[in-house]
Amino acid sequence: MTASQTAPTPDHPTACLALADGTLFYGRGFGATGETVAELCFNTAMTGYQEIMTDPSYAGQIVTFTFPHIGNTGVTPEDDETGDPVAEGMVVKWDPTAPSNWRSVDTLSNWLAARGRIAIGGIDTRRLTRAIRQQGAPHVALAHDPDGNFDTEELVAKARAFSGLEGLDLAKEVTCAQSYRWDEMRWAWPDGYPTQTAPKHKVVAVDFGAKRNILRCLASVGCDVTVLPATATAEEVLAHNPDGVFLSNGPGDPAATGEYAVPMIQEVLKADIPVFGICLGHQMLALAIGAKTVKMNHGHHGANHPVKDHDTGKVEITSMNHGFAVDAQTLPEGVVESHVSLFDGSNCGIRLADRPVFSVQHHPEASPGPQDSFYLFENFAAAMAARA
Repeated sequence: MTASQTAPTPDHPTACLALADGTLFYGRGFGATGETVAELCFNTAMTGYQEIMTDPSYAGQIVTFTFPHIGNTGVTPEDDETGDPVAEGMVVKWDPTAPSNWRSVDTLSNWLAARGRIAIGGIDTRRLTRAIRQQGAPHVALAHDPDGNFDTEELVAKARAFSGLEGLDLAKEVTCAQSYRWDEMRWAWPDGYPTQTAPKHKVVAVDFGAKRNILRCLASVGCDVTVLPATATAEEVLAHNPDGVFLSNGPGDPAATGEYAVPMIQEVLKADIPVFGICLGHQMLALAIGAKTVKMNHGHHGANHPVKDHDTGKVEITSMNHGFAVDAQTLPEGVVESHVSLFDGSNCGIRLADRPVFSVQHHPEASPGPQDSFYLFENFAAAMAARA
């Protein structure tokens, strides 16, 4: 898409999406009114829009949903992955319809409006997704005005002024303010979320932007979970005398977060206890052992990503959400590349050859997505049991 192009305008547009190259998309706004500036990505998941919007890994990003039916199942507090939406905004093809789901307690539009998140519908999301794939994740400004008044030159200027995610530490913005305990397990019919009453393993989870379902998965495999802020030191982590340490998902540039997280992880590794990382936690572990990370063209965001496990030869369909990746060419000796993306060959997992320290780029907790990779939580629990 070239500069100054304008997508077809719907009748009475009340929202405008302006790309930094000057391209304008007009549509119908819903959710909150106002303006926001962010990086634009696309997500190919067919379900789970509420979990996606509340995934802390989406801080600093607006999400384009390639699946057209967004909002038709409403929202429920049970599906929040954190307290409020973290993604800056939402782009969809069709306007949300009235909810049709027995679990729904509110509409998507009301939910977004109450939480200050802007959305735009009536967009040619196929055209927009093609532009993202070809040109990389663009910087954009999204505006919603019920009267349809837009200063497009100013919106484009704001998009161009956005600094982007490279060099940006967002983990500090989404992490917990203080430590807390977690004992809620995975959702099960008909009782909802049961409580872990007989944990076997003491785990410290470092919160770089942890999703609730990750913590539930840890509790479900017998972990007594204590969550610490992203800025926790090795002394603070090890003071809990954990059987294992978990490094959570999160947003932003791993190299920026690594300024304070990498020294902590390096000291924890000296304690010779099992360590498990997911997403940003995977990237943090890679940096701690001497590898490097790179910014991807448009990242991986969806619930249908095939990943091959080199140890077993099996292919898992996974949920992913990341715009940075570990550069497999920089992995040092003694580190095994355990998983790889079958979409583009990028690194999706590592493990140390001589001890139970491992991590994956994808999201084995799903929410949304398949549960093919849940075994990783079981492997973490087994590693702790073997050290008991």
